[in-house]
Amino acid sequence: MTQQGVRWTTDQVLALAPDAASRKAGSKLGAAGPWSETGSSDEGAVWGLCRGSGAGSYRTVVDVADGSAPAYTCSCPSRKFPCKHALGLLLLWSDGEESVPARAEAQAPDWAERWLAARRGRTREERGTDARGSEAGPADPEAARRRAERRAERITAGATELEQRLADLLRSGLATAEQAGYGLWEETAARMVDAQAPGLASRVRELGAIPGSGPGWPVRLLEECALLHLLDQGWLHREHLPEALAATVRTRVGLTRPPDGTPLRDDWLVLAQYDVVDPKLTTRRIWLHGVASGRTALVLSYGAAGRAPELNLPVGLTLDAEVSAYPGAGQRRGALGEQFAPPAPTVVRPAGVTTAEAAARYGSALRDDPWLESVPVTLDGVVPTPDGSSWQLAEADGDTALPLTPSATARPGLWRLVALSGGAPVTVFGECGHRGFTPLTAWPPTPGEAVPLC
Repeated sequence: MTQQGVRWTTDQVLALAPDAASRKAGSKLGAAGPWSETGSSDEGAVWGLCRGSGAGSYRTVVDVADGSAPAYTCSCPSRKFPCKHALGLLLLWSDGEESVPARAEAQAPDWAERWLAARRGRTREERGTDARGSEAGPADPEAARRRAERRAERITAGATELEQRLADLLRSGLATAEQAGYGLWEETAARMVDAQAPGLASRVRELGAIPGSGPGWPVRLLEECALLHLLDQGWLHREHLPEALAATVRTRVGLTRPPDGTPLRDDWLVLAQYDVVDPKLTTRRIWLHGVASGRTALVLSYGAAGRAPELNLPVGLTLDAEVSAYPGAGQRRGALGEQFAPPAPTVVRPAGVTTAEAAARYGSALRDDPWLESVPVTLDGVVPTPDGSSWQLAEADGDTALPLTPSATARPGLWRLVALSGGAPVTVFGECGHRGFTPLTAWPPTPGEAVPLC
C-alpha cells in the first residue's frame, strides 16, 4: 500500500475495515496498552502480540509488501478479514517507530517469520505459474465457440420472454405491478438467471423495488421498463449495432469478455474505494486515475457473502502499475495488471471541472451507453450547501450547482465533507448521474491528503 518502510495514515488503515463495527473495534486496539513484541520491517511486514480477554495473547502479522493485496493472519477466532487485531496493529504502526519499532525481518518472532516465509514462497510460485501459463494447454476453440453459441441462444430466449412480460405489464397497467408484489419480479429474475443473463436478472430485481416506493413511483417504473426494453432490443438486434455498442450490450446482459485493451502503465491514483453488498456477493469498486494519461478506470473485486474482497487500495495512494481496458463503448472498467512498485502516499489530486461540465460529461456518455447510471467526475471549487431538505455542491465562483443523490445525503460522509469545507471551496471526486452527484472523496482547500467520504 505504500513504499516499503513508509507508514500509512490512519485513514488509509481504516479504509481496510470490512465494516463500521470492525473500524470501531480496531480503533480501540490502536494504542500501545494491549500490545507487546511489536515490530516492522522495510520488507513490508508488521507483527505483534495482542492481549486478549483470556490468559493468552493473539499472534497478529500483516504483510504489506504487495500493496494491492495486503495479507493478514491472526490467531483470534474472528471470521472478519482483516480482524480488529490486524487493524489495531496497523493503526499502532501508523503512529511511528516509537509505537512499532523498525527491525530486520530476520528479527521477527519465529511464529511471524514462518508465516511470512510461507506466504512469500506461495506468492513466488503463483507468479511463476502465471508467467508459464496453465499446464493444461490451450482450450479447444471449437468447443468454446459451441458453448458461446448455446449461451447466446439461451439469452435470446430469455430476452424474448422478458419482452412479452414487459408488454403484458404495460397492457394491464402499471398499477397491477404494485398489486402483484415482489414475487412477480423475483420469478421473472429467476427465469433470466436460467437463461444465463445475470445482467437482465439484476435489472428485473431492481424493478421489483420500485412499485410503492414513494411518490412518483409509476414514472420511475416506466423509465426503468423503457431502459430494460431498450437493452432487450439491443441484444435481439445486436448484429446491426456498431461493434463497440454491441460489446456494451453484451456486457449489460451479463455476457462479459476479458480485457482486450493494450495495458497502460501509469502512476494510478486511488480516487475512491467502497463496497456494494448483496445477500450473495460483496463487490468492491475502486476508482483509479492515471496521473500522466488522465484516464479513469474502475477496478472491481469480489468476495463471497459476508467476506470482504481481497483487493484493498486505500484512497490517496499512487500505484505504478498496468491497467487493461474491458471492451465496450464508453466502458470505464479495467483490470489491474502487473505492479512495478508498492503504492505510495501522494498529495496529487486530479484536475477538476465545473458542475455544468460534469452534467455535460454524463449526457455525452449516455450516447455510448444508454444504461449508464453515472460517470466519474472531479469537481473543483465547489461548496456543500443546504438545498431545502437536501444538499448540493454549488460553484464558489458561479451560479450553478449539482444536487446530491438521496443516498449521499444519508451517509455520514456528507458531514465529513461539510466539516472539511467549512464554507470554503473544496475539490470533490464522485459519481455524477441522473439522480445527482454522489461524493466519494474530497481534498481540502489547501494542499493536503485525500479524505474518503464512503
